Amino acid sequence: MKYLFFDIECSVVSKNVAKICAFGYCLTDEKFNILEKEDILINPQGGFHLTDRKGTQGLVLPYEYANFKKYPTFQEKADKIYSLLQDRDTLVSGHATMNDVKYLNFESKRFNLPPFDFAFADTQFVYMNRIGEFSRQFGLGSIAQELGVEFTAHRAVDDAYATMKVAETMCKEEGLTFSELLEKYQITLGKIKNYEITQTTSTAFVEYKKAQEKRKEEREKLKAEFHIFADKEKRKRAKDGKLKGKNICFSHPLEMQLPLSKKLLLAAFAQAAFITYRAEECDVYVCFADENGARLKSAQSSKARIFTPEEFEEYLKK
Repeated sequence: MKYLFFDIECSVVSKNVAKICAFGYCLTDEKFNILEKEDILINPQGGFHLTDRKGTQGLVLPYEYANFKKYPTFQEKADKIYSLLQDRDTLVSGHATMNDVKYLNFESKRFNLPPFDFAFADTQFVYMNRIGEFSRQFGLGSIAQELGVEFTAHRAVDDAYATMKVAETMCKEEGLTFSELLEKYQITLGKIKNYEITQTTSTAFVEYKKAQEKRKEEREKLKAEFHIFADKEKRKRAKDGKLKGKNICFSHPLEMQLPLSKKLLLAAFAQAAFITYRAEECDVYVCFADENGARLKSAQSSKARIFTPEEFEEYLKK
């Protein structure tokens, strides 16, 4: 068994387009001895337009962009790339591999090439399983730094090498081969076939998703109960009081603390307040002190008065 660690850089990435300009790879044996290591540079047949999500300047690749016109096209390098990825005696892996596999899919369609057909691991996903953390992504740079791996970010071959070193370090820490490491954490490889992509998964990840969905259902149930209570009790709202003509809004976490939120809402109705569920429309916003989200920012932008539950209770007593 050989291991192929790869990384891809693109000159342009959008919803349905990814023009590959570099395919870097590091091929090793099961003991992580390097057999081949190369940065395959590719003419993307277009300019470089790398922007962030806001459409402003994004990352800068450590290459001379003007040189790419001299390199072969993806179509001309396809045979090499297909042979590397589709060797049945090779375990393929990347870091956040789904992104790179999508790029390969786009390019194979762009040039009317056969669909890729291989299974793949993901060192990021392995790392997440090892630490039991699935709520956020972990960049190659942060993991590499933690494990003491040095490399030049966004140079495809260096990213591939760093991915290999991350895998090697995790394996050494546990005294396992890479295949055994995947087996230990019950990780199922992702797949690409017939232009369809299936992401990597694991028993722990499936359980996490189930628990996450259960928590979501519980939150929605609590919010619904609060809204039903509010719609019923607002009919008894006082006609006059210190909140007359004012819209009050509670944060979602506060809404779900039903004994507290119901008590505060009844006190607000007793002071002639109206209830709104749109933070941008409120005059008074009540939330816990440690909250800091989009809803709070909307309330602040609308110049609403912000209270903690304790502050709001004191305010109503005055």
